[in-house]
Amino acid sequence: MEKVKLDNKRILFNLLPAHVAQHFLMSNPRNMDLYYQSYSQVGVLFASIANFNDFYIELDGNNMGVECLRLLNEIIADFDELMDKECYKDIEKIKTIGSTYMAAVGLVPTTGSKAKKSTSSHLCTVADFAVEMYDVLDAINYQSYNDFVLRVGINVGPVVAGVIGARRPQYDIWGNTVNVASRMDTTGLPGKIQVTEDVQRIIKGQYDFVCRGKVSVKGKGQMLTYFLEGRIPGRGSQHQPRNLDRSRTSLFNRSAISNICTKLSPAPTMTAYSTMRNPTPGTANAATTSTNSTILYLPSVAVPTAMEV
Repeated sequence: MEKVKLDNKRILFNLLPAHVAQHFLMSNPRNMDLYYQSYSQVGVLFASIANFNDFYIELDGNNMGVECLRLLNEIIADFDELMDKECYKDIEKIKTIGSTYMAAVGLVPTTGSKAKKSTSSHLCTVADFAVEMYDVLDAINYQSYNDFVLRVGINVGPVVAGVIGARRPQYDIWGNTVNVASRMDTTGLPGKIQVTEDVQRIIKGQYDFVCRGKVSVKGKGQMLTYFLEGRIPGRGSQHQPRNLDRSRTSLFNRSAISNICTKLSPAPTMTAYSTMRNPTPGTANAATTSTNSTILYLPSVAVPTAMEV
């Protein structure tokens, strides 16, 4: 019986954030009530593999798309593993929606030492995480001979967090902040991290930005947005050494996976199967960063509107 209780507790902590799971484990009748919590400043991230739908195809040779989903699972699992790093402990994964990864920072209880962390600190954490997600995907592309492209959107503001459902309880967050973060992703550009003006204003002393201009966003009208380019040299977080080696292996120690799926090709009828390859030791791409904090202005653009979250 004790083992069953421990197993149930472990499952609960895997399904819910630690502080939420603890709430439901308390022997208190109020635990049957709806769990919710309001937060004033939360950083919300949406990261989509922009071209995964072009990659997914159902053929006899890839087990009717199963091998494509297997590779997607590898990508999501490596994003999860990245979140296990100590410097990202304040980030909570919310869920995956197809090939979109949703996470938030600032949802931990505001007590003890964690209460001292500012909104700026939280946004820097999620911005660094977004940048490193690109490193992770680059390594997967190198190993699987693919060309996946990440597209990220970040916003900050008030949210309501809660757990809904009885049979399969799910932790989620709601609010205008979440909707706008999703639209920063869907109206963004592949290979870019698009952020709102609020995000840029809070962490502009730590990162370089390019002003994209005004973007048409459903339900919000014209919004001024920015592309986050990376840390200003000399202002990187002390606890997070940046690894710019695109072919690193630290996060990819699993066995090689054969018959991954089709590589993206201009000719959709052509299918080429590949095997995961090991990166060449010592191979790295040099990072290019500017020496000063610079904001460049691009012409305003009209982009397709996003769907409601």
